[in-house]
Amino acid sequence: MKSIGLLCSGGDSPGMNCAIRAVVRTAINEGLEVYGIQRGYAGLLEGNIKKLDVSSVGNIIQHGGTILQTSRCPEFKEAEIRKEAAHILKRKKIDALVVIGGDGSFNGAYKLHSEHGIPVAGIPGTIDNDISGTDYSIGFDTAVQTAIDAVDKIRDTASSHERTFIVEVMGRKSPAIALHVGVCTGAENVVLPSEKVNIDEIAADVQRGVKRGKNSSIIIVAEGEKEGLSHEIRENLKSNYSIDSHVCILGHIQRGGNPSGVDRFIASGMGYLAIKNLMKGENSFVTAYRNGNVVAVPFTECLEKKTEYLPQYINLVKTLSI
Repeated sequence: MKSIGLLCSGGDSPGMNCAIRAVVRTAINEGLEVYGIQRGYAGLLEGNIKKLDVSSVGNIIQHGGTILQTSRCPEFKEAEIRKEAAHILKRKKIDALVVIGGDGSFNGAYKLHSEHGIPVAGIPGTIDNDISGTDYSIGFDTAVQTAIDAVDKIRDTASSHERTFIVEVMGRKSPAIALHVGVCTGAENVVLPSEKVNIDEIAADVQRGVKRGKNSSIIIVAEGEKEGLSHEIRENLKSNYSIDSHVCILGHIQRGGNPSGVDRFIASGMGYLAIKNLMKGENSFVTAYRNGNVVAVPFTECLEKKTEYLPQYINLVKTLSI
């Protein structure tokens, strides 16, 4: 192996730059040439590829986003498009590919390997922490802390004005951010994407707090796949229970910002291990985080979304919100 390609695909997440830095510097230390692919698989198909050196990744570890940029590329689901991508890699004399992204990005990388024999290493990067086969994905800790900081500020206003706030966090299918933010901000209720909204329970939680002297409430809502869920809850609370509330949608603020120490450390370890294992001859693996360690696991274990969450976390929210 003489050279590797590196790309980010799907949604960006804080810590991607840390992984990029680790991949580039470890690879160069191993005597490899490194080629950065701009804008993910779309950039690969366009030939948007440039050589990276040590200076290319200087002073990026503290920044969110990704210097390689990213995009979604639905066309990559087509076999002929992947065939063209494989030809481009071979023409550019790129011997292996490192992909930072989520389950969709991983599926594309795995098919490149299984169909065309290209060695691939996956680094899990998504704020939703919803990749099977790994306990953690890059960006989750930062996204949770960003949401916590925002909710803490909203709580100040909610208390000052005696209001109920419905705060929507990211998580179309994954409950991870909503659960963690709900526990860490003392929310009165958490609405998860996989559950039917129980408006009676939400109203009862707000009213219970009022009866014991609370002058404000916070309801955390995972965005879910249907747009407008938070506004629907607000309207139901008003029309059915005469509870006034305000909606605050945090949105993409959760994707940005300087990565936390946790994300910087884990991302650096994953980038390092990706190159080390490629150099050992492994040609299809993901750098997963398990039991407090970064380890290499088969790609096939990390191709699905992880949407279920441990029941004790849901019980924790309900117990502490009384």
